[in-house]
Amino acid sequence: MQRFPEIIARYEGWTCQQCGKPLMPGKAQLTYMGSVFDVELPKCAKCGMVIVPEELALGKMLEVEQVLEDK
Repeated sequence: MQRFPEIIARYEGWTCQQCGKPLMPGKAQLTYMGSVFDVELPKCAKCGMVIVPEELALGKMLEVEQVLEDK
């Protein structure tokens, strides 16, 4: 499982907008073009909403997407 401790630390103390519960580090599955990636991101323990920060989406995730698309 890929962990992003700097992202977890940055969102510590945030709450879920939908249910008001605190976000905690949690497992999430990201899928793209048939590939599945287990990651740890800030996640609502009640509704399961996950934060995917812009820097992750436009950084590491974009790099992985481009590698998969080039195959």
